[in-house]
Amino acid sequence: MNQRQPLHYDSLVLHGAAAYDEATGALSIPIYPASTYRQKDVSKRQEFDYGRSGNPTRKALEATLAMLEGGNAGFAFASGMASVHAAITALVKTGDHIVATRDCYGGTYRFLTDFLPRFGVACTFADTTNPADTRAALRPETRVLFLESPSNPMLKITDLSAHAQIAHEHGIVTMIDNTFLSPYYLRPISHGIDISIHSATKFLGGHSDLIAGAVITRTEEHANAVRFVQNTCGGVLSPENSWLLLRGIKTLGARMRCQQETAVKVAEWLARQAWVTNTYYPGLTNHPGRDVLLRQATGTGCVVSFTVDTPQRLGRLLSSVRLLSVAVSLGGVESILSYPARMSHAAMPAAVRAELGITDTLLRLSVGLEAVEDIVDDLAQGAAQ
Repeated sequence: MNQRQPLHYDSLVLHGAAAYDEATGALSIPIYPASTYRQKDVSKRQEFDYGRSGNPTRKALEATLAMLEGGNAGFAFASGMASVHAAITALVKTGDHIVATRDCYGGTYRFLTDFLPRFGVACTFADTTNPADTRAALRPETRVLFLESPSNPMLKITDLSAHAQIAHEHGIVTMIDNTFLSPYYLRPISHGIDISIHSATKFLGGHSDLIAGAVITRTEEHANAVRFVQNTCGGVLSPENSWLLLRGIKTLGARMRCQQETAVKVAEWLARQAWVTNTYYPGLTNHPGRDVLLRQATGTGCVVSFTVDTPQRLGRLLSSVRLLSVAVSLGGVESILSYPARMSHAAMPAAVRAELGITDTLLRLSVGLEAVEDIVDDLAQGAAQ
């Protein structure tokens, strides 16, 4: 008898953990909007008893998240920041120390610098493009190494295997914000990372119609720690949004491939424009760390950042584009143009933004499913105003 071959990843996305409802055969997992469940025998623990602690729709989603990342367990939260909060607070206590990627999402920066210090947890930011800089930032009390790669918004690349080795040597837990590449292009757990985190609002959901977060763990120990925070603090994803996220995930591969193909062409076009002073995209041959990324990922993503020559041109461009949506967030099927200094990274002090290159002339473009010709035409007319 011929042994059946394992499914390719594209097929797993559709036919993996939650392909259909086992009770009815429905190809769409039902939404269970239940807050509580009738118990048959109070002396025996049943799987579902209260909606915060468990929900069948969320369970199907969480199994799918674990499968996508190759983890042992997945957890769905009400937002990306709820996921960051749960993953970190599951593993740190007063007196602990965190080392984090210097170029990170502004909300993460705010959490690490304004929120955690209230509870006696300190953070040092390191240039994780250089493992030696990470090593230098470690302290005896360092408990977590928090990475972001490609980083937001400068798309800097971190060597995950090298950092997993550093953490292993020091007994430190590794976490990564894997939002930008999604599990479709990067599965950090396979490189030794302990916990992968997503703003599932972005590419996992893919349609700008939900707010969600995800945490995927490598070990049962870490799964139990995150599960405790999820149930205790209650930042769970609703059944309705769990269903929406499951639906969005079904088209993850198709969306990521198409959007990346367009992103490469848009980045190459931007790099040729006289009014563009810098283009940041890992798909460009001159992008720092590109060789590292290509060793650990299967794609370069759909986000392009670039600087223009003057603040005046930036203002005219933002007010003149018509096809592109000037908005917060990224990862939707529509192209979204963001101004990090005033949007995603407004929580960072101006001096820190300047040090990182997040200037008043920097824009971040999340490339959608529009025709590449229409995207570049809209950028060109906007820049020419």
